[in-house]
Amino acid sequence: MEAWLEHFYGGLHWSLLGLVIAASLYAVGWAADWLVDEAVELSERSNIPKTVIGATIVSLGTTMPEAAVSVLAALQGSPGLALGNAVGSVICDTGLILGIAALISPLRLDRSVVNRQGWIQFGAGVALVVFAFPWSTPAAALVTGGGLPRVVGFGFLAALVAYMVLSIRWARLEHTDPTEELTYDDAPTWLVVIKLLFAIGIVVVAAQVLIPAVDEAATRMAIPESIIAATLVAFGTSLPELVTAVTAARRGHGELAIGNVVGADILNVLFVSGAAAAATPGGLIADPYFFSVLFPVMLFVLLVFRIGIFVSGEAMGRPFGYVLLGAYGVYLAVSLIFPESAPSLP
Repeated sequence: MEAWLEHFYGGLHWSLLGLVIAASLYAVGWAADWLVDEAVELSERSNIPKTVIGATIVSLGTTMPEAAVSVLAALQGSPGLALGNAVGSVICDTGLILGIAALISPLRLDRSVVNRQGWIQFGAGVALVVFAFPWSTPAAALVTGGGLPRVVGFGFLAALVAYMVLSIRWARLEHTDPTEELTYDDAPTWLVVIKLLFAIGIVVVAAQVLIPAVDEAATRMAIPESIIAATLVAFGTSLPELVTAVTAARRGHGELAIGNVVGADILNVLFVSGAAAAATPGGLIADPYFFSVLFPVMLFVLLVFRIGIFVSGEAMGRPFGYVLLGAYGVYLAVSLIFPESAPSLP
């Protein structure tokens, strides 16, 4: 679909291309508003915290583009790109997207839930590095790199199933405030779930239509390819998480924004890299750039987020938003300075 869109946009007049971009932006924003409404209503109906709704159902839907890109890249013989897609999305989600959301509005923390989910998020990132590291020849990490074996990919997928089941089970043990006023209508819960999934689908599809159009516009304006790769390509597949987190933060549902990012990070490791590794007989390749730049940056932004949760009170404020954006800025600078050594990231 992406190749067809690139060819299609290449023949469009500037006016029509601008119309496509404007319509796609409107569709993404409208669907994100709808998505947040349905996610909040599902949380109220099911007695499941918004953080968990964001970390499971919403994040599973919004990470579908990363999963599709990574599995397709692996099947087409680009296992390094597949792993880069997953790692780059974790960096983008935690650094850029969560940073922007925190700047828009302090993000309310459901501490018991976000601590539990946050440790799973951090543990998943560490597990990815540990299993990709060449333990038999440690010195080779910065020379020849390492890789994620296929058997580990299947293990990650099994861990994904356990994570989803345990998240819902733990959430059932959490009790929301019985005095809280519930505002949902009389529509059946199954209809709310369908509307939520449909809203996620619109966000994902609109994002996939938007990014190639913006890419084409940037190319026509003679913006350097390295800048396009490190910006548009860098968060293209993460756009669903971005619009969801920003919309949730803007409307005062910080728990949903944090849950979506935390869940997306977990799924990028367990689902995206796991599915791509499982689909590739030789597993995924992690070249030296992963160990010199990508893995350290990923662990750094995840560690900053853990510190932010630890020192924050009822909400994660703007100072940590600036820190997270700063970490993403360093990664972006390195990608611009050394584009030849960096894989094409999401």
